[in-house]
Amino acid sequence: MPFRKLIVGCVLLAATAQAQQKRPNIVVIFSDDHAQQSISAYGSKLMQTPAIDRLAKEGALFSNSFVTNSICAPSRAVLLTGKYGHKSGLIDNSAGRRFDGSQQQIQKLLAAQGYQTAWIGKWHLQTLPQGFQHWHILPDQGHYYNPDFINMNNDTLRHEGYVSTVITDFSLDWLRQQTAADKPFFLVIGHKATHRTWIPDLQEFGAYDSVQFDLPATFYDGYTGRRAAQEQDMSIKQTMLLDYDLKVNADFDKGWMYRRLNEPQRQQLKKYYSGVTASYEKVKADSNKLTEWKYQRYLKDYLATAKSMDRNIGRVLNYLDSAGLSNETIVVYASDQGFYLGEHGWFDKRFMYEESMRTPLLMRYPKHIQPGTQVPQLVMNMDLAPTLLQLAGVPVPADIQGKSMVPLWQKKSDTNTWRSSLYYHYYEYPEPHRVAPHIGIRTAQYKLIFFYGPFEQWELYDLGSDPSEMKNIAQLPAMATVKASLQQALLQLARDYEDKEAVQLLQKALVTTK
Repeated sequence: MPFRKLIVGCVLLAATAQAQQKRPNIVVIFSDDHAQQSISAYGSKLMQTPAIDRLAKEGALFSNSFVTNSICAPSRAVLLTGKYGHKSGLIDNSAGRRFDGSQQQIQKLLAAQGYQTAWIGKWHLQTLPQGFQHWHILPDQGHYYNPDFINMNNDTLRHEGYVSTVITDFSLDWLRQQTAADKPFFLVIGHKATHRTWIPDLQEFGAYDSVQFDLPATFYDGYTGRRAAQEQDMSIKQTMLLDYDLKVNADFDKGWMYRRLNEPQRQQLKKYYSGVTASYEKVKADSNKLTEWKYQRYLKDYLATAKSMDRNIGRVLNYLDSAGLSNETIVVYASDQGFYLGEHGWFDKRFMYEESMRTPLLMRYPKHIQPGTQVPQLVMNMDLAPTLLQLAGVPVPADIQGKSMVPLWQKKSDTNTWRSSLYYHYYEYPEPHRVAPHIGIRTAQYKLIFFYGPFEQWELYDLGSDPSEMKNIAQLPAMATVKASLQQALLQLARDYEDKEAVQLLQKALVTTK
């Protein structure tokens, strides 16, 4: 009998191992502040992103992908929990607010089903990771050159090199260890790029110096009828700093950002940015020329930083190919939110307007997604967790607020019941950029935003006729019926997602409006 039990036990273990082998590996490449409009797969004319574009050609591009709240740490919490910030407990980037790592997270659910799990790179959740079997993270925002990392022993150690490359090196080292394992793996590669301040790798210096970028059509936006846009502090003209952001007359010897540079790095940065300072001297006396010069310099550094990251994403894809893992591995590319590349005269994010609410999302899984798939439905960053869980064969907990996107590329009949509107809530005010807190709803045609806090104002946009959101039509009598309908729909979404603060704010505002 003991021998028979042993045989049965071995058979069961073998079956379990075989089932686990059938589960897909998962690699999520998660960047910071990477705008859709800088990715050639999304039609960018600013630069080419060949590695990211591979995912679109070989998998799916989500053309209408949005965030719940355009801010860094809360978006990472959304990735892990599949829930809005008011549910995960992380609604902004404030120093005193920390992510509760004890709560349900995707890596814990995957690990319970036999996955090896890791997070490598930028973490930015003000706590150490929980539920990962391996992690190697940047403290806070991290540095572009010779960054510190916190390891599993809670030691903080400096590593020579450029941050995108170092993160990729660590990620490839971990992946190589999984190749010989019998378990599927889940890896998040958290890039620092393209976060402010933008410093590319040495080999990308000057990559776009010969390019004169066209000004966005909305660059000289006057913000008529939009008080929140008038009162923000995130403009290229006023907010972007010459020394901090653009490295004009930067102190590469004693400045706090550059103390970690080794001597060859220091000399190359000095040489390159001395030329930038010289070009600044030629335009500094003319206000308009200076503003446009700042825009050009901003894009040259931002895009070169993105180029460094895309090159390293290519290294990961090439490794999966060489290791024979590509067909068995889901690869996701996403950013924590969108970003302004001069639209409305801005940099940064936060607003519910299109450039910051939109975020790149691409996914490759050869066994399930046809090459060149386009997904036009309205999806959100909170949909990624339930999608990956379903693809991994892991039950999706009922309290996850996102929806699995699998039916969208399978083109099943239940896509008819897919969401027709998006809910958004931004909180962080007044610092660092004085963007008033707001709640909003976006449909295929309209966007309604309610700003609250320092003032109250409704904004309404017809995205069909005004895709750049330049004309607030909330007060037009002809739009009264549309506005009232959207107000009620927004209130219902706040109730459906159990955002109690928003429900109270909206109920009060709607009574006042009447």
